[in-house]
Parts: sequence; structure tokens; C-alpha cells
Amino acid sequence: MALPQSLRAFQHRNYRLYFFGQGTSQIGTWMQLIATSWLIYRLSGSAFLLGLAAFALQISFLVLAPVAGVLVDRMVKRRVLYATQGTALVQSLVMFTLVVSGRIEAWHLVAGNLVLGIVNAFDSPARQSFLVELVGGREDLPNAIALSSGLMNGARFVGPTIGGAVIATAGVAWGFGLNSVSYLAVLGALAAMRTSRRTLEPRAGGWAGELLAGFRYAYGFLPTRSALLLLAAVSFFVQPYQSLMPWFAKEAFHGTSATLGMLIGAGGFGAVSGMIYLATLNSIRGLLRRLPLAAGTAGLALTAFSFTHELRFALPLIFLTGMGIMLTAASTNTVLQTIVEDRLRARVAALYIMAFLGMSPLGALLAGTLSHYISPPLTLALGGLCAVAAAATYASKLPAIRREIRPLYQRLGILPPPETG
Repeated sequence: MALPQSLRAFQHRNYRLYFFGQGTSQIGTWMQLIATSWLIYRLSGSAFLLGLAAFALQISFLVLAPVAGVLVDRMVKRRVLYATQGTALVQSLVMFTLVVSGRIEAWHLVAGNLVLGIVNAFDSPARQSFLVELVGGREDLPNAIALSSGLMNGARFVGPTIGGAVIATAGVAWGFGLNSVSYLAVLGALAAMRTSRRTLEPRAGGWAGELLAGFRYAYGFLPTRSALLLLAAVSFFVQPYQSLMPWFAKEAFHGTSATLGMLIGAGGFGAVSGMIYLATLNSIRGLLRRLPLAAGTAGLALTAFSFTHELRFALPLIFLTGMGIMLTAASTNTVLQTIVEDRLRARVAALYIMAFLGMSPLGALLAGTLSHYISPPLTLALGGLCAVAAAATYASKLPAIRREIRPLYQRLGILPPPETG
């Protein structure tokens, strides 16, 4: 039976294994993150340590991802994923043991997040660059990226929900214990894959030269440079809204933790909806043209949200914010992974991760600081307007972007070849 166009990546056995293995693992990861935050606050009562733990988890994306991309491009992607997933399993088991034994302290959890962040800095570019091998080439790659992005965002719903129920019924230790078990799913999926032996190209230059080659490819070409800079701006100015949601839930909407869950869930639902839309597209044509619309929508919706005092208006605005963020991120990633040369794939994926995930902790740090001086609503409004300005700047360059990307699209068969004669 033929699969719908929106699910065409599932016709590849390796991708099916990857999807269900990663799906199980991602749900487990979110369970552990919820357990970690809950336990840190229970042990210390410190909001600062909560922020520090989040910073420790994410900062490696900014600092290590470019170097990690060079290493991943030198290695077989499946072997890298064996190493990263295995290390994450050990980290989870150590945390589980410390909690069960009663020896856990808040600094253990912060250090554990730092270790996991370092692992993720290598794991993420390996996963992104491995997708093209799982679907046998570029034809089904955009659909695979969209489905995988939907998977990651769907796990943001399911994982915290299950994690909260597990903590309430079985105890916080099992947030770590079940995550440890979930890693077996992705390791088993990697073992079951049938992949052809890939010959790695010899490297003529050293680390610095290879790192520079990745930057030159991504930032030396106007279309990719413009997309990455717009994504970095959205990540820096809009993404930090999540860190301020507890304030809005309590102070602006006079709600409880349930209100916070509704707000975070609305943003996540928007992100998943954006991924479903991308999965239905047959081609990457037009994605670069839609980027300023997605980024501008995220910025405008966040600005409007910051002045809203009724939850019935706030939820759809946060839905649009989450959708705009993820459409900007996933569209950029889809274009990059479709056009990039295989020898540079992990390095370019690392630069995408750096722009998307690496800028978030810096933006959250700035948003938290500004909130003390100009209030959380004004902070989010300012961030939203900065994102709109970045989208307008990108839009002003669209004629040049389309002119420069056209020959590459024609060479790859994405656009028909130029007429002759």
C-alpha cells in the first residue's frame, strides 16, 4: 500500500527504525528533564540553580557544536550515535543510582546536565547529517526532516506529561530510571539498521581548515547566511519567552501550574502544527521565501501576547509564536540539509544547531536580566519587535536571495533547468 505523500520517508526501513527508536528515547529524555528540574528545586529551593541547570544543558550547543561538526564529518555517523547514546545512558544510570541511594545533591544534577549537554552537542549534528543516509538520498530528505522535527516537538508534550505522572505516583527516581530504559530503544534501532559501508573522504586540511570550510560554506553564500542569521535572531529574541512563562501564568493570568502547562502546551502545539504543514510539502521550493513570514509572525504574536491579560487571547498568540519559531528553524534546516555537499553535512548541521539552540541560553539570560529592570511584558515585546525587524531585513534581501539560489536549485533538479536557444 502506497504511503501518503506526507509520510513518504516511512517507506525506508532504516528511517522507520530511527523514528520509533528516537521517539521512545526523546520521551524518556523529557521525563528526565522534568525530574531534574523538580528535584533541583526540591533540594535547593533556588530559582538560580534552576536557571544554571538549564544553562549548563544548552550552552554546549553554542561552544562545542562547530567543533563537534568537524569530528562527526570525519566519522561514520552510526558509530557516533552509538557513542553519544551510550554515554547518555551511562549519565542517566548514574543519576538514577544517586537518587535511589539518597546521595543526590543539587550540584550533581547541574553537573549531570552539563555532561548531557556536551553529549548532545555531538549527538545533534550526527542525527541531522545521518537522515540523508536513512532515506537513501535527497529526494525524501525534506519529509524526513519535517517528520523528525515533529517527533522532537511531540515528545515535548508526551514526555513532561508522563514524567509528571511518574513522579507523582512512583517517585522522582523513576524519571531517571525510565529514561535509562528508553535509550535501549534507540540503541536497538541503530543495531537493527542495514546500512551500506560508506567510504570517508580523506581530509587534506587540519581541524581549523575544516572548521573554516564549514563556516565559509554556510556564511559565504547569501541565501544560507541570511537564513541562519534570521534563525539566530528569532532564537535569541523570541525563544526565551518560555523561561518567562511562569511569571505570566501567575502574575498576568493569576493562574496555577495548570495555567503554565496550558501556555507551554500551546507553544508546543503550534510547533507540531508547523511540522505537519512542512511534512505535506513536495519540495523545498518557496521555503526561503516563507522565512520572513514565519519569523515575523512569531515576533508579532509574541509582542501582542506581552500586552494580553486574558488567557483566551494569550493561548492562540503563543500557538502562533511556537509555530513561527519552528517553521523558521525547520525550513532553514530543510534547505541546508538538501543543498549541502555530503562532505560538509555535519559541519553545516552543527552551525544550524548553533544558530537555533546555541543562541537560546544567551537570549534567556538577557531576557531574565531585562525583566528585572523593564518588566517581563516589556522584555517580550522588545524581543518580538527585534524579531520583526530581523524578518524585515531578510525580506529586503529576497530578490538577491532568489537570484543566487536559483542556479543551485536548477543544478540539483529542484527547479527546471534554464531554457536554451
